Amino acid sequence: MSDNPFAALSRVMHEPNRLALVSALAAAVDGLSFGELKAACDLTDGNLNRHLKALEDDGIIAQRKHAARGGRPHTTITLTPAGRRRFVKYLETLEEVLAQAAAAVGAPVPAAPLAIARPSRA
Repeated sequence: MSDNPFAALSRVMHEPNRLALVSALAAAVDGLSFGELKAACDLTDGNLNRHLKALEDDGIIAQRKHAARGGRPHTTITLTPAGRRRFVKYLETLEEVLAQAAAAVGAPVPAAPLAIARPSRA
């Protein structure tokens, strides 16, 4: 990685609410419903929609809408394969930034990188 990893931090994922959304989705192999994401990240419908649009426009997530019981639409949100790879890269970059910051303030730097779950190659 370069001497300045800050430039490599993904702006779309670095926003705190979007980071929370992507983190929640990374742990949910089959995705999460709109309601589950809303509750997990404590967002309003409008805020969640705005953040999901930014993530979808950047190819990080996919939204699948389908009819549910009672005719009300049901939305399932998943990370795209590219979104999962980008999230892992973001975490690696963030880890490097944090290690540099820890070194700069004299805090102990971890001897080895954090174990970051790699996406399956399926």
